[in-house]
Order: sequence, then C-alpha cells, then structure tokens
Amino acid sequence: MLDGYRVLDLSIAMAGPLASMRLGDLGADVVKVEPVGGEWQRHTSAGGVHGHEVNASFLSLNRNKRSLAIDLKSPRGQNLVHRLAGTADVVLQNYRPGVAERLGVDYATISALKPDIVYVSVSGYGATGPYAQWPGQDILLQAMGGALYSSGQADQPPQPAPYFLVDAVTAYSAFEGALAALLYRERTGEGQLVQVNMLDALIAMQMQELTVRTVGGVPQRRGHQIHAHCYIRAPYGIFPTADGCLALAFPDLAQLADVLDAPELAGWDAETDGFTQRDAISAIVTERLRAKPTGHWLTVLGERGIWAGPVYSYDDLLADPQVQHNGSFVSYQHPTEGMVTTPGFAFAMSATPAAVTRPAPTSGQHTVEVLASAGLPASEIDQLLADGVIGAR
Repeated sequence: MLDGYRVLDLSIAMAGPLASMRLGDLGADVVKVEPVGGEWQRHTSAGGVHGHEVNASFLSLNRNKRSLAIDLKSPRGQNLVHRLAGTADVVLQNYRPGVAERLGVDYATISALKPDIVYVSVSGYGATGPYAQWPGQDILLQAMGGALYSSGQADQPPQPAPYFLVDAVTAYSAFEGALAALLYRERTGEGQLVQVNMLDALIAMQMQELTVRTVGGVPQRRGHQIHAHCYIRAPYGIFPTADGCLALAFPDLAQLADVLDAPELAGWDAETDGFTQRDAISAIVTERLRAKPTGHWLTVLGERGIWAGPVYSYDDLLADPQVQHNGSFVSYQHPTEGMVTTPGFAFAMSATPAAVTRPAPTSGQHTVEVLASAGLPASEIDQLLADGVIGAR
C-alpha cells in the first residue's frame, strides 16, 4: 500500500520505532537513522533476553527497515540526513523537545529542504509547557493518566498495565497521524507537522471513562472487593477458582444466581445495585467461584450465555487455536538471530496485505546501500566511513 514512500526514522525506544515499523509493514521504505554504535535499544535487554547481535526488544520493533548508521552530531552527518530528507516523504523523530533543533533535523529545517514533507514529532508531554522536558516513560505516564484509580481494590496500590501501554497507543496515534497527513498531501500537495505526545494519546484513549467524569460528574471509587473497572457494574474482573482464575463480565444477575447457587444475587438489579452494592455482589461471586475448578465454571457459565473466559499466560496464548488460525504471529529468518517469531499485524488488507520483507537490521547494515541510492558517489562514502561519520557492515 505504501510502496514508493520513504520514511526517515530518527526515533528511538518504542513509540517512534513501532509507528515507523507499521509504515514499513504497509510497504514503505523505512530508513532507520541510528548512531554509528547503534540505537541504545539494541543494547538494552527485554526481560533479561540478549540476542547474538540483536536483542528481542529491537527485533520486535524494527522489522521492514534499513539501517543507516551515522553520526548526527557531526556537521557532515547532519548534511547527509538533509540530503536524504530531499528523497523522503515522512520524517519521524521522538527526541526530547530541543534535541532535534540541536541536531539540525527539526521541522523548520527539514521542511525548508522538502516543503511537502510529512514530519511526525513524538514527545512525552508536548513540545512546550511545564512538563515538556520531563522523561516520557511509560509507567510515569500511566500513573499520570488517571486510569489506575479505576481498577483494583481501595486498600491496595493501583496496578499499572504489565506492558508498555502508553508507548503502544502513542505509536498507533503517530501511525494514524502519518497516514492522514500523507492522504492530505496526496489531495493538496502540501506537507505538514504532525505532533503526538504520550499524555494526550493516553487521555484520548480514555474518551469514554473521562467523559463519564466530565459530563456525568461521577468520580472514581474503588471498592474493597475484586473489581476491574469502577465505571462498570459488578461483578466484573478476574476471579479466583479452585484451581486458577477466570474472567467474568456483565452477567445477568438472575442467571448468575442460578449457576452459582446464590439466590441473594437474584434480588439485586444489575443496573442500579450493580454499582451501589458492588462490594457485596463481588464478595458473593468470589466465595462461590472458589469452590470449583475453572473448567467447570467455563462450561456451565458458557451454557447459560454468561460472558466468561480463561486467563491466559503467554504460553497459553501462543497455543490457542484462534490465535493460530488468525496467524497472529509472524516468523522469519534473521541473519544473526536465526528463526524469529514476533507479533504480526493489527490489520488485514485484501488487496495490499502487510508482510515481513526485511528482518530487523543489524546496525549500519544498509548504510552504503542507502547513501548510494541517494546519489552519493562511492568515493565520498568511502571517505565518510574512513572518518567515522557513518558506520557500515
């Protein structure tokens, strides 16, 4: 779908690289511009996992890219990026505010060289304002985003998501913004600056919950029993069973009363008492579900049409028949890491399906190729290599 478009990916860590990888999944030529020694994510383990040369975290975020290793602190390195920008459709960076200007790769500089460029700038809290220089780290944003007080128990600390939730939603916001800006450019010939920040992306994701507060005036109130979402009626959450746990959502209380042999539940109205008697309802459900194993409950609840499901580990997820049917993971051969399996694509296109056409690159793997395709003569590339301005392998 994006064949023929070129993206200069100046980003690091997760939000920016994930956004550019999605563009690459759709066929764009993504050139990852990284330091001569490689982006820091190459050298930071995920879960303590280190690869032979490329670790799991980097592999997960950088397929379908070419690597250009370059010293952006060098005037000659900056000049190279300026020359490449003239061949690009999208430039994406997630430096802290002010860094792009110091490196000469800010929107004003790049757009002067390529007026129709789509320039995507990702930050933690925004380009300006009192928090502009704060570190845009995922759990810090989760904590500030307000949602942690919508789940869990009142006498326990809020629990953050066990994955980089804010990075992920920010990446998809940047991906969406880049696509919209490219569409606008197709219609008008005009480029533009697309600014995405992690705080606003997280706030926008909570449109329903925050509107309950801003329009409905209902504050977040956590109870003392199991409950996963303060704005949803009880019972709702992950409940223990005799041999594990299960997820339970939006049951009809009369039906649930019958299945659990808990007649007291039948006397409550789900849409009123489900909120005002939340703790009492959840306590009864917790007590009853503990009596029998997960398999039993999933069978009897399913027979009554009550929404319940298993709680998976990653191993369970990988083995699930629907996941396998969907082809939710992709595998490809990597030159240094062997066979690599990672999550696949969040979309399916009938005419232009996403595909892995390039494994995650080694640092500087495509430096010579990229610069040669941009018109640099071999003699200049050799001199840049000899002077340490670029790196290649």
